[in-house]
Amino acid sequence: MSKHTVVLLHGVGLDHTMWEPTAALLADRFTVIAPDLPGHGARPPVGDGVTLAELAAGVADEIPAGSHLVGFSLGALVAQHLALHRPELVATLTSVSSVCDRTAGERAAVLDRLRTAEADFTASAAASLKRWYAGADVSPDRVARTEATLLSNDVGSFLSCYRVFATADAELAPDLPAIGVRALAVTGENDPGSTPEMTRRLAAALPDCRTVVIPQARHMLPVERPEAFADCLTTFIGECAHV
Repeated sequence: MSKHTVVLLHGVGLDHTMWEPTAALLADRFTVIAPDLPGHGARPPVGDGVTLAELAAGVADEIPAGSHLVGFSLGALVAQHLALHRPELVATLTSVSSVCDRTAGERAAVLDRLRTAEADFTASAAASLKRWYAGADVSPDRVARTEATLLSNDVGSFLSCYRVFATADAELAPDLPAIGVRALAVTGENDPGSTPEMTRRLAAALPDCRTVVIPQARHMLPVERPEAFADCLTTFIGECAHV
């Protein structure tokens, strides 16, 4: 019997390499595809004003029909857009460390981070690393690799994609109830940006979605706690697809 396909979409300023710890755990059971989003990794920079729809269209051709689609942070918003507009690609939808319909205070906080990045990109990257990894049990080598990925971004392209991350959840929110596939929303207990409350908000908006909160984990859940994440993803897909 052929393996089910899992497609992993990374977060803003990152690339497919963020998935390496998780992908290694999934590879025996699934066919794993981890493309770079437009403007990230080896792909060309994107221009000012890029939209969520353009980011989704730019990766859609790399997703086989009927895939189990997994998105992290910005990648979760891309995955949700694809589940809405390209449902033939999506067998199940997993949103990892996802934002959802930010409150006014949550919106102000992310826009403040965007202004920091506009003013001093290097300082913004350092703040992101602290927010993601402070107190986490992650090897210094892995943190250094994340830092190198962040700092290798074309700054203008990063800012354009970050604006999508900062605003597109409001665009998606009214349409989330139209997503018809079974869904999983998972985040870390100690994620300061994509909080457990946001994950519960997302699960409430989707018609068929379960929530998992991984204890004592921060934002970079697939890097910090790959075993726990891979276990809950494999269980979810197995129950949905009888793998």
